[in-house]
Amino acid sequence: MSPEETPAPREASLADRAVFAAQFVRAPVATASVWPSSTALARGMADAALRRVPPDPVVVELGAGSGAFTGLLAHRLAGRGRQLAVELNPVLAHRLAGRFPTVEVVPADVADLGALLALRDIRGAHAVVSGLGWSATRPGREDSLLPVVARALVDDGVFVQFAYCATAWAAPARALREELDECFAEVETSPVVWRNLPPAIVYRASRPRR
Repeated sequence: MSPEETPAPREASLADRAVFAAQFVRAPVATASVWPSSTALARGMADAALRRVPPDPVVVELGAGSGAFTGLLAHRLAGRGRQLAVELNPVLAHRLAGRFPTVEVVPADVADLGALLALRDIRGAHAVVSGLGWSATRPGREDSLLPVVARALVDDGVFVQFAYCATAWAAPARALREELDECFAEVETSPVVWRNLPPAIVYRASRPRR
């Protein structure tokens, strides 16, 4: 399939949702969510990630899961630049590789992001899109992924992360926002994406602090 033939994104099929839910039951911490993200949330994530990127950007997705964000990013990029999808779960990674042949699917831990880029001779990503739930980014902990992401970006790169509105009051969610402010000079928050289960917001963090 050529880049121009990359199919337009669609809502996850029942088969996709069943596989995703099964992987959540087997490994809830790694999968982080029981249900794939909606097309509405995917649009918000892609809009935030691809705003003001160069013509041939390096776009990296963390925790690609069922491909809810992967498909829309591939459709928008249409073969431009490089698109990597990092997914630890081997079942989900295998399905992603089969569905999106133009995407470099990397079955690895996102904590190794810097090494993964270096092995591919990528000096920095222009956009990192996180499909991980906020708890999986481990905000406020010594092993937090946010500093890893900030180091993996180019100077004007952006990091895009979603968060569920229902848990915005929780301590880890507050820690996520605080650490975003520590690792990035500018953090924007989107309006609520009501057409997602559960409703969510999108953080767009730019100008990573070294």
